[in-house]
Amino acid sequence: MTVLYDQSADERRALRHPEKRNRAETPLLRKPAWIRVKAPNAPAFFETEKLMRSNGLSTVCEEAGCPNIGECWSQKHATMMIMGDTCTRACSFCNVKTGMPGPLDSGEPGRVADAVAKLGLAHVVITSVDRDDLADGGAAHFAAVIRAVRAACPGTTIEVLTPDFLRKDGALEVVVEARPDVFNHNLETVPRLYLPIRPGARYFHSLRLLQKAKELDPAIFTKSGLMAGLGETREEVMQVMDDLRSASVDFLTVGQYLQPTRRHAAVDRFWTPEEFKGLETIAYAKGFLMVSSSPLTRSSYHADSDFARMKAARLKTA
Repeated sequence: MTVLYDQSADERRALRHPEKRNRAETPLLRKPAWIRVKAPNAPAFFETEKLMRSNGLSTVCEEAGCPNIGECWSQKHATMMIMGDTCTRACSFCNVKTGMPGPLDSGEPGRVADAVAKLGLAHVVITSVDRDDLADGGAAHFAAVIRAVRAACPGTTIEVLTPDFLRKDGALEVVVEARPDVFNHNLETVPRLYLPIRPGARYFHSLRLLQKAKELDPAIFTKSGLMAGLGETREEVMQVMDDLRSASVDFLTVGQYLQPTRRHAAVDRFWTPEEFKGLETIAYAKGFLMVSSSPLTRSSYHADSDFARMKAARLKTA
């Protein structure tokens, strides 16, 4: 078995036995009315689903159990998840399965580009599982997908949501050199909660990754996201905002954490729509070009229209 870097005994055990991950069950809180969404039934939803299956693609919409899948797929918007559906990490908030992934699929970049063309996407979000088993964390594969989409759909803007590339020297440079329009990496939570929530990640490494992306290409838009409801305080969230602005991050998303199963981290509380609106107001005051903060906000939710608004905001401040 490939040895993974900087992982605890619990994480390594989770890789060998993913079915035993987070064995202690926690109660599921009843969702408030503002969280509930309608089941998908639009014809376009099923057309999108059929296209993903026929192209042999995974989507974070499905693998992470996104509550917005009905709305987004009904508008033929899908977030591609490359490099397989199995992650080498065992984050306690995430519904993507943990294990040892298979080899990279060299045909995947072309199939992603084909799906983007058939969906007619003006803006596409491309994310991935963590691939700590690869020497570059999958950076070259990200770059290959970007190039394939550029060749097939030159008018489509590209947003990448990458892993942290922890201890993968040179990986970030490979992705940035491929010239995505938006470089996104989610901090997910506040520093105090990293050990229980993101045990394989390091807060200041993730923060530095975002800062370095901007240093490598000052024209690139940088973006990061947080989940609310894991036990963080409002003051801690505001400190993360300050950290992100110090790293020159342009776009912040904040959404409600939803517990996928009883074996995942419990929801501490549901933040109200008014509280999310308050965070949005504060974030804009701190200097972000674009902020999306609501219970159902996710990294790629309304990413196309938000990208257009962010570009307009930059022009105004230029």
